[in-house]
Amino acid sequence: MINSATENETKSLFGASKRLLFLLLCLATLLLLFIKISFIENETAAFEFLQDKPEGSILQLINTLKYISIPIVYLWKFTVIAFVIWVGCFMFGYKVTYKECWGVVISAEFVFLIPEILKIVWFMTIETDPSYHDIRAFYPFSLMHFADYYSLDKRYAYPLRALNLFEVIYWIILVNGIDFYAQKDKKYVWIIVACSYILLFALWLLFYITVYK
Repeated sequence: MINSATENETKSLFGASKRLLFLLLCLATLLLLFIKISFIENETAAFEFLQDKPEGSILQLINTLKYISIPIVYLWKFTVIAFVIWVGCFMFGYKVTYKECWGVVISAEFVFLIPEILKIVWFMTIETDPSYHDIRAFYPFSLMHFADYYSLDKRYAYPLRALNLFEVIYWIILVNGIDFYAQKDKKYVWIIVACSYILLFALWLLFYITVYK
């Protein structure tokens, strides 16, 4: 009975409509981004100082582009990651379709909404007068907490934020999603995800550190 309920819950997650999941993800991301910009970033002293200056208009334009680019960024990200994982499945002889990989990637992406919610709660209830740099440096349960953002070489700021607990949970969801469709030994699914997405993720961080100026 318990195994059946768990299986049904898993199926409802990875078997849900891809379009619906994508729409919900975009709307949730848009809402959280709006709250973060309107009630946190726009309330910083730096933004208030630039608000009536030309730089303030540029910041407003950048924020508008952030809103518009949400579905575009997600489409690109999901297309690349799903393809990489699908190739990994194919190389190991796992019969998982590209569409199924795409659905798994969308489902896993929802975990990254949690740190955004925690960030909003933190700056709206605990640290209520942050600087813009404080907001940029903050990422819950990341390696950034072990570094001083102000003295840190900026090329390492993004990688330290990217290496966080939620990224690991993301890997676990990817493994569970592929395992749901493949129905094979899970340790081999971990190898697939490690040799495809995790390897790509590590190479991306290394590339970022190398080319950052």
